[in-house]
Amino acid sequence: MKSPVHRCRDVEHGRGHAGSGSGCLQAEQRIPISKDIITSSSASAMWFIRDACGIVCGVITWLLVLYAEFVVLFVMLLPSKNLTYSIVNGTLFNSLAFLALASHFRAMCTDPGAVPKGNATKEYIESLQLKPGQVVYKCPKCCSIKPDRAHHCSVCKRCIRKMDHHCPWVNNCVGENNQKYFVLFTMYIALISLHSLVMVVFHFLYCFEDDWTKCSSFSPPATVILLILLCFEGLLFLIFTSVMFGTQVHSICTDETGIEQLKKEERRWAKKTKWMNMRAVFGHPFSILWFSPFSTPDHGKAETYQYVV
Repeated sequence: MKSPVHRCRDVEHGRGHAGSGSGCLQAEQRIPISKDIITSSSASAMWFIRDACGIVCGVITWLLVLYAEFVVLFVMLLPSKNLTYSIVNGTLFNSLAFLALASHFRAMCTDPGAVPKGNATKEYIESLQLKPGQVVYKCPKCCSIKPDRAHHCSVCKRCIRKMDHHCPWVNNCVGENNQKYFVLFTMYIALISLHSLVMVVFHFLYCFEDDWTKCSSFSPPATVILLILLCFEGLLFLIFTSVMFGTQVHSICTDETGIEQLKKEERRWAKKTKWMNMRAVFGHPFSILWFSPFSTPDHGKAETYQYVV
């Protein structure tokens, strides 16, 4: 949290208090403003961050999933003599992989909750019709009116509502509008990682009992190398995404973003139950759509934000 003296330089006061140094020492009065006012005009358009590191990480993510797809299909399932085993596991793995990539795409190309850039103009602030003693917080980096629980991202170069963190693997911030897709992405990646590890173990056992030249369409050395690489990839991402999934669910249940936890910010918002917090992220009410990356959650049309920190 910035000190009151520092915040005074970035706070725009209502008329009658402009330039008054004593205004920063008064008790802050929250200004409830409709979410529609602070929703970026690009919210319904395609969102993509032009960051070299993020783009590379995003491409690597897709390549790793496609590599796992290749090994599972062409090394383990297609050469299998058990048709039922191949169909069941192939359908399950491909379905989870498709949902993982769809979730990744939605997390990457969805506006995370960017505040309109450059709207902290004198005319716009006057149009808010602030009462004496009321203040709004202006971000000096992107010149936007900064609502409560919004933080500036140096990569996206925007203030993001309920920003949790910037993830290079999805080349985007994880915020109010795309947190559901990020949670689904980590969940589905963890599931396909676990599924691939189980299939690798069964395939090794099958090859040890049978002839190595018959258990795969590749040579034995190539088969071993491909399986070991998949095993390493699956184990690594199972641990990583499971931890991320757990921290995200905990963050949602406690209604406290990663940045707010890191900065130990004072809680200024109403406390809700864990179930209400989950529904706020995934949608109302609970349904199978919670697990679909193609369903856009209703975050609450009547939700309001406060223009002070």
